[in-house]
Amino acid sequence: MAAEAGTGSPEEVPGAEKRFLRYAFFKVAREWRAMEQDSKEVCMREFVEVLGKASQVELSFFSLVGIRGDVDFMILFDSASLDDQQAIMASALATKMGRYLETPYSYLAMTRPSRYLGSHRHPGQEGTTQDRVPDSRFLFVYPFVKKREWYALPFGERQRMMAQHFMIGHNYPAIRIHTGYSYGLDDQEFVLAFEGDDPAEFLALVEELRGSEASKYTQLETPIFTCRRVTPERMLSLLG
Repeated sequence: MAAEAGTGSPEEVPGAEKRFLRYAFFKVAREWRAMEQDSKEVCMREFVEVLGKASQVELSFFSLVGIRGDVDFMILFDSASLDDQQAIMASALATKMGRYLETPYSYLAMTRPSRYLGSHRHPGQEGTTQDRVPDSRFLFVYPFVKKREWYALPFGERQRMMAQHFMIGHNYPAIRIHTGYSYGLDDQEFVLAFEGDDPAEFLALVEELRGSEASKYTQLETPIFTCRRVTPERMLSLLG
């Protein structure tokens, strides 16, 4: 349903930088909601302060309250080192609020240029240092797996089908894709994240992509998360 790599080494792209992405979805335990408001505020302040110390990890915050029932918020971790991500996550879980957090879903991936782009280059392209999730209102995230038959096809055939995919995407310039690669790192092959301001436009894009030739080789593209970008303080205050 989106741009992704096949087997083999990616082409080198000027400014390319491989980074680790972790999409961590959290659910707050029922016991926390029953706490007095003063105690909640102490927990929230400590949690935000700890996350604010993540100097080596770029963090983005999203709320899913009122959007999904099985998760409350998502934090996107972006760094050059997994050790840095582990350290800040361990510190967050050691806070008072961390004791009440569960992680129903967590997806790990890395950035890299797509092999299917060929010689096509543009500013902010995937896998470059300029490719960072901006401040659009929504981020649509899901794991993605291709059927094994896809990888048995000649590369030229796969590239032809992906070219059709790209052309459809160009019809929706306000929607931007961020592809994370998970081969051997996590259960899925990719983590796809589309960002934009209008969910209706993303819905239209996905509906059109369903008819593309490459979509016949999709094995898995759920669960899908519609995430609303917020400040960390707003993310916690929405918990109620």
